[in-house]
Amino acid sequence: MTLPATMNAMILTGHGDMDQYAWRTDWPVPSAGPGEVLVQVKACGMNNTDVNTRAGWYSKAVTGATDGSAEEAPDGDDPSWGGKPLAFPRIQGADICGEVVAVGDGVDTARIGERIITDCWLRAQDNLTDKTKTGYVGSECDGGFAQYCVLPSRNALAVNSPLSDAELATYSCSYSTAEGMLTRAKVTEADTVLVPGASGGVGGALVQLAKRRGARVIAMASEAKHEAVAKLGPDHILPRAPVNLRAALGDEKISVVGDVVGGPYWPTLIDVLERGGRYTCSGAIAGPMVDLDLRTLYLRDLTFTGSTVIELEVMPNLIRYIEAGDIQPALAATFPLRDLVAAQTAFIAKEHTGNIVVLP
Repeated sequence: MTLPATMNAMILTGHGDMDQYAWRTDWPVPSAGPGEVLVQVKACGMNNTDVNTRAGWYSKAVTGATDGSAEEAPDGDDPSWGGKPLAFPRIQGADICGEVVAVGDGVDTARIGERIITDCWLRAQDNLTDKTKTGYVGSECDGGFAQYCVLPSRNALAVNSPLSDAELATYSCSYSTAEGMLTRAKVTEADTVLVPGASGGVGGALVQLAKRRGARVIAMASEAKHEAVAKLGPDHILPRAPVNLRAALGDEKISVVGDVVGGPYWPTLIDVLERGGRYTCSGAIAGPMVDLDLRTLYLRDLTFTGSTVIELEVMPNLIRYIEAGDIQPALAATFPLRDLVAAQTAFIAKEHTGNIVVLP
């Protein structure tokens, strides 16, 4: 195919409020270098990483919730997930579904025409497991909030599915994050998993993926969203933050908490873990600063795991689950890419269940 010289793209010009986004209709189409592919983006999902990076929330100077506010945007050098400054302008967007339209040197031309989704984690080619040498699509390199995107060939994963482009664009970030958490916590059919924030992208993925492992799943969500959450298949649904969580759980014995919420309710979640239980975390949308009674940690033999950089097997497994129909997308809404500010505003409001996707 003949490729255009320029494209539409939403450019992030720096850390701050929504006015840091700039809509461009004349942005240069990138070229695939050695070992890379050029992808025509068909759809791109939105995630908390986009909001956090734009607002500079990852900085240790920020202590509040993930609300998209840049009132505390840092002047320091740690506003990105990896604790290093980003290069601007940057095109965000990690959850890409698209088609390979060109390849660089060293990449088989048979890849042209493949339908792909992203493995969002950029890795050192000489040591793929070295977590100290990682980057993220849309953070350390340009992502999918544009009509075209260049990716390392290994990060463009072929997928064969009848799902729509928008539906496939819900998987890469949210579902890999959730599967990474469950992998890190070694969840099996012997576990009962408590999922706060089950109406969100990662929370809903945790419900489905934990059920796929045979675990019993207790979801927590605002009552207005219970009907939508029920479609994800949890065994039981509780309100978002019961005053007496132990009483609300009844006879349920929680062996794992899969959490991306944090905030002031956090000690309550830890308190209901059974002896020998595991807490796994990959976010803190209600706030990163929490109170921990260390006696609860050591006297109950609890294990805490952080989960950011996923294990190598997570994305190939996820592709297999998608192609087998083992997990279903939770597409809440789509917006034109040019309306990304409106889409991110809706995303931050958290009135939806599932994932919001933009279409170039």
